[in-house]
Amino acid sequence: MEIAIIAHDTKKELMAQFCIAYCGILSKHNLCATSITAKYISDATGLNIERLLTGEQGGEQQIASRIAYNEIDVLLDFRDTRPSDFVDPVEHELFRMCDLYNIPVATNIATAEVIITALDRGDLDWREIYNPRSAYNQRRKK
Repeated sequence: MEIAIIAHDTKKELMAQFCIAYCGILSKHNLCATSITAKYISDATGLNIERLLTGEQGGEQQIASRIAYNEIDVLLDFRDTRPSDFVDPVEHELFRMCDLYNIPVATNIATAEVIITALDRGDLDWREIYNPRSAYNQRRKK
């Protein structure tokens, strides 16, 4: 499966720890992440992660675009939980795209664990029907 990963600055260490814990499962899938998050995870785990632009430079828009082209199966997005009056339009659009294209999303570690363990059990294999062109599904057909 194609897994996209985003972690806001206050959550990068938590995301790295999550990826260490689930490295065995994540290593079976294709990963992409915003640049700095990808570096954190790669340095901590050795996982092969496609590095996109930083969030500020458009990495989240790149992920939204991939969702629109049916190239992402799961989104892990650990968000900043500090109170804010600012509504990020890019983040709002990213979640709208996930809703529109039926992409499972985890915004915290508890939900991420549920999604990753479900992925490992095969509970998300329905994405194979929905996204038959993903690299993951192409490998399974051989």
